[in-house]
Amino acid sequence: MFRNNSLIAVLSVLCLFAASSPAFATFCACCAERGYYELTNAKPDKFHLDLIKEFNFDTAELYTDNAGFKAIKGLAEIEKDSEAGNDISFSIVDAFLQKSWRLYVTDGTGRKGSLVLPMPATMTRYKADHHTSESPDAVLYKEFIFNGKVATGSGFLRSANSKPTSYTLIFQGKGNMCDEASNFTHWRLQLNGAKADYAFFGKLKS
Repeated sequence: MFRNNSLIAVLSVLCLFAASSPAFATFCACCAERGYYELTNAKPDKFHLDLIKEFNFDTAELYTDNAGFKAIKGLAEIEKDSEAGNDISFSIVDAFLQKSWRLYVTDGTGRKGSLVLPMPATMTRYKADHHTSESPDAVLYKEFIFNGKVATGSGFLRSANSKPTSYTLIFQGKGNMCDEASNFTHWRLQLNGAKADYAFFGKLKS
């Protein structure tokens, strides 16, 4: 009994020392080595499902490049608003129910649209050192990526009803090896189909 208690005491001291000393940085379970890279595809486990439930969409913008609406398909009403000089800003409300994202989008004129995105069977997790930190431990850029099929679209997003329309939903962030909801700060949604080809992006609520 005395030996066991002594061993526990020694290990406790070592753990405390490791947490406070650079010499024991290798004992940091969540620290990432510089040059780290990970790309995995797997079924979401309970931990990741619980994490995803904490993500809440905050802002939404329509992605456009130099081609403008010439590179966008399926948002004719929004295109007309843009040509008329009307407000094409967006607000978004989301819900994650029964492993499906339900997105409710309102444009600057009050026009509404919604999307239902069932979660696919697998998700892709990407983590990599983008070499933005000079510290011994890397700051990783992270993505949770979901590639699935759109279930329904309504309102000004009804073009997504054309079957099949696929989606790629990405949650983006930075952090160490251990994933936390607070690591993820941004999102991007790309739709591709016979009548829908556009993308939204924005911030997540902190």
